[in-house]
Amino acid sequence: MIGWLLFFFLLFLASLAYASYKSYRKNRSSEEFMLAGSNIGTILGFLTFSAALFSAFTFMGMPDFFRVHGVGAWIFLGFSDALMVFFILWFGYALRKRAAEVGYQGVAGFVQSCFRNKWAGYLVFASSFLFLIPYVAIQIRGISIFLNASFPDLLPYWGWSALLVMIMLVYSEIGGLKAIMYSDAIQGVILLVVIWIIGVTCLTMAGGVEAGTQAVIESNQALLSLPGPKGLFSSAFLIASTIAIVMIPVSQPQFTTRLVVMKNLKSVHKMAYAVGIFAILVILPTAFIGLYGAVKYPDSTTADFLSSALLFDQANPVAALAVVGLFAACLSTTNAQIFALGTELRSLLSGDDKRNMRITKLGILIFSLIVLVFSSLISDELVLLARVSFAGTSMIAPVVLSAVIFKNPPKSILILSTCALGYFVLSLLGWVPAGFAGLPTDAAMYLILIPTSAALMLVHHSKNKKLHAA
Repeated sequence: MIGWLLFFFLLFLASLAYASYKSYRKNRSSEEFMLAGSNIGTILGFLTFSAALFSAFTFMGMPDFFRVHGVGAWIFLGFSDALMVFFILWFGYALRKRAAEVGYQGVAGFVQSCFRNKWAGYLVFASSFLFLIPYVAIQIRGISIFLNASFPDLLPYWGWSALLVMIMLVYSEIGGLKAIMYSDAIQGVILLVVIWIIGVTCLTMAGGVEAGTQAVIESNQALLSLPGPKGLFSSAFLIASTIAIVMIPVSQPQFTTRLVVMKNLKSVHKMAYAVGIFAILVILPTAFIGLYGAVKYPDSTTADFLSSALLFDQANPVAALAVVGLFAACLSTTNAQIFALGTELRSLLSGDDKRNMRITKLGILIFSLIVLVFSSLISDELVLLARVSFAGTSMIAPVVLSAVIFKNPPKSILILSTCALGYFVLSLLGWVPAGFAGLPTDAAMYLILIPTSAALMLVHHSKNKKLHAA
């Protein structure tokens, strides 16, 4: 397999080098470097959005999630992503319209300009930093677990992590956001091809859908119904997860920025439809792999199951392509999110453009080192950790939505989101109760956050309407 692995890795690295060459401009402006010139077409836009959304977390996390928790994982991600696509159709229009009025260099700077309040920008940046760092660390840890289990004598765990971060820094420094988007496109194609090859292979080894389902019924029937064998998929969990995932384009800056830098609104709408189709195509085979794992590896650890199902049980060319695909997925998502943090930092800076770029690049380096350290501290529950990231950033969604909807957004929304974010973080640290009224923390916070935000927005709209009438 080593020969196939070297072949695919060299092919992948050559494609990255070519993408960097195509993206590099000697005297480019900061907007060209950070925002890809805001001229991204439908195909590249769809692939970069999809690849950033369906990453190593999907490739490694979802098969294990299906194996451990059952068919409810489809509702958790598949149904939620479908709703997100419809939300993008409206939000993309409203966001681009508002960005054209006030300018856009990043979500934090955009919100700061709309609210005319520095704290608004700092709040968005703080939310991104607190929850994107662990989300990126999830990707690095996931691929490191897999590679370390698969090739224990080649590199230590930290060696794989360091190698990935180093490639990411060099690549983003050379090509900027456009190079990252090309990387996303390459990764998206590899992900879709590999996950289907492995999915069909695993389904065949499980005896097909009917035989595999019957084997699951005999071993653990709870996997085929809600709330699953561990009771995870309660109504509160699924509703809260849906809200958090639908709000991803609002609360996760790497996705918000991708909506803004598209060439036109028509491209945004085409991209949204394509993402919806891609979501179904990429999630379905992970269910096949999870079904196979539930039959053959019901009691294995995450690392053992993934290394067996994705590597040792596959033909050599497929196993080698899986390793490269996982590496590409992790590199792509890590790139996108660390770069997004750099974009958010830059959007808060003012003054000389070259000075701001130096600070931004230094910030990207520091963020990368923090991620590298953090990746060694988190657990192996990749999907649940990703969900915490989605839920955490969604606490500031009312701030971004208010900035998009109102010319003079209500300052009370800032106070509300600050309190919500603060409580959520404190609950994760165990300093305040994790959830209340019999609900998990995120569901309980949404129960307060959504109606209160809606009420504040309606009151604000009513006041503005009366002022205009007067």
